[in-house]
Amino acid sequence: MTQLISREELRQAIEAGTVTVIDALGGDYYAQQHLPGAIALVEADVERLAPGLLPDKAAAIVTYCSNEACPNSQQVANRLARLGYTNVRKYREGIQDWVQAGLPVDTSLAVS
Repeated sequence: MTQLISREELRQAIEAGTVTVIDALGGDYYAQQHLPGAIALVEADVERLAPGLLPDKAAAIVTYCSNEACPNSQQVANRLARLGYTNVRKYREGIQDWVQAGLPVDTSLAVS
């Protein structure tokens, strides 16, 4: 099982710039809102995209998806671990918890 990270630990790591955050929802969900600085990476694309997006296999990485019921973050974390990434954690509560706590999100939607 992937080690978990709390909302506060993740918030501090994002602010300090010491973590790469992976949005395991991708697509429209990512475009609507995602954690600050998060990059979209869904399970089907991990093998193909991870080497370019995440060149340092020892770097701190946190995966998340929508909430505790969503399996995507664990699936992406498992794939990363199989590829040799050694410092992968999961924000189990996901973006739903982040937003409910009033923390900032980024968006990829173009403003027209």
